Amino acid sequence: MRKKIVAGNWKMNKTLVESQALITEIRGIVRDENTNKAEVIVCPTFLALPSASKLLDGSTVKLGAQNCHFEESGAYTGELSASMLKSVGVSHVIIGHSERRQYFHETNEMLAKKTTAAVNQALTVLFCVGETLQERESGSHFDIIKSQISEGLFHLSAKDMSLIVVAYEPVWAIGTGLTASSEQAEEVHAFIRTLLAEKFGEAISEEVSILYGGSVKPDNAAELFSQKNIDGGLIGGAALKARDFFDIIKAIK
Repeated sequence: MRKKIVAGNWKMNKTLVESQALITEIRGIVRDENTNKAEVIVCPTFLALPSASKLLDGSTVKLGAQNCHFEESGAYTGELSASMLKSVGVSHVIIGHSERRQYFHETNEMLAKKTTAAVNQALTVLFCVGETLQERESGSHFDIIKSQISEGLFHLSAKDMSLIVVAYEPVWAIGTGLTASSEQAEEVHAFIRTLLAEKFGEAISEEVSILYGGSVKPDNAAELFSQKNIDGGLIGGAALKARDFFDIIKAIK
């Protein structure tokens, strides 16, 4: 039975004090009000990770980072390795978000190396894939996603896949207010699961959680999460408000 997951990607938002307040609020709401079995993950900035780890000690809420480097250590100014993240209590890491691909020119080859580094530290990877509006309109979105999946994940072993969560985020729907229809999202999620089955076998593909990201809000989450192959969400803007984030968590059935 694959996990249902709701993860909040805070991106470059919230000061340390603001982060601590939001984490405290989310922790309390999940503790007091959550009745489903969704795994909840918060991914604040690097700045907030150590204090977030302490605040979440004893909570069911998991802690994720937004990125990691592919090397263990060395002359990489401004970077953090997977082992450094693990040392402060991080259990999950986002790799391959479209903003990293677009603004920082991260390639599929680089992301494959980052994924290996994270898996070697037993971190669960939230591996992001998705197409631009131009790629969607040209009809090449399946080819784009296939290359992102195959070049980013197919070097892994079947055993490694237990540490992989895929997040489908159509780039045209991130922060734009646009959302893929539930049918559009389900179509791509089913395609991703088929790709994983062809490489790793159906049993393993059925265990991999595939999340949807792209302007998920409390009012559209239930419809999206009702789809057969959508196992939760990677949430951006709505994750910055505790009640909105929790309303999305409640949409998991």
